[in-house]
Amino acid sequence: MANSKAKPIERCPWAQSDPLMQAYHDQEWGRPERDSRALWELLMLEGFQAGLSWSTILHKREAFRRAFHNFEPKKVARYTEKDIARLLANPGIVRSRAKIEATIRGAQIYLEMQAAGEDFATFVWTLAGGKPIRNHPRTMAAVPAKTPLSEEISAILKKRGFKFVGPVIVYAWLQATGIVDDHIASCFRYRK
Repeated sequence: MANSKAKPIERCPWAQSDPLMQAYHDQEWGRPERDSRALWELLMLEGFQAGLSWSTILHKREAFRRAFHNFEPKKVARYTEKDIARLLANPGIVRSRAKIEATIRGAQIYLEMQAAGEDFATFVWTLAGGKPIRNHPRTMAAVPAKTPLSEEISAILKKRGFKFVGPVIVYAWLQATGIVDDHIASCFRYRK
């Protein structure tokens, strides 16, 4: 009789225990994202993560989407003090005035780039060389917190006026959006 016990799926260690993190890892993290609005949304969510865990943000992501009109830059860019007050009163999101204001300003910068003929996705992917950077980490200890590329992109984003875009946040964003592929060698998503 064959062994009916299925072998567990091997994932990157950070996605092992929480079903929502598992789904995020399996279906989103590390897959190349080339949609400008989606890239901007993820950058804003990574900014909200500053000082917190990604798990916290992921568990609040749908509330963030509702609160920020699905991260539609044209709507977010027009937020007023009344909207900031509404967001600060929303227990479903991270209620940080600085991060909320950074998201509003981020939407304005996104639209300024668009008005100048700059596509956000093209801008970011060009900075990264145009194709996914595939690293080959054997363990999580081999995955850096930041790289020269994340430091460079961080500096460029800061110069344009973005906030909460330090090199560590930018590197996490590059990983999340598949610009950098850091699935470890034992993960089923490695080299997919």
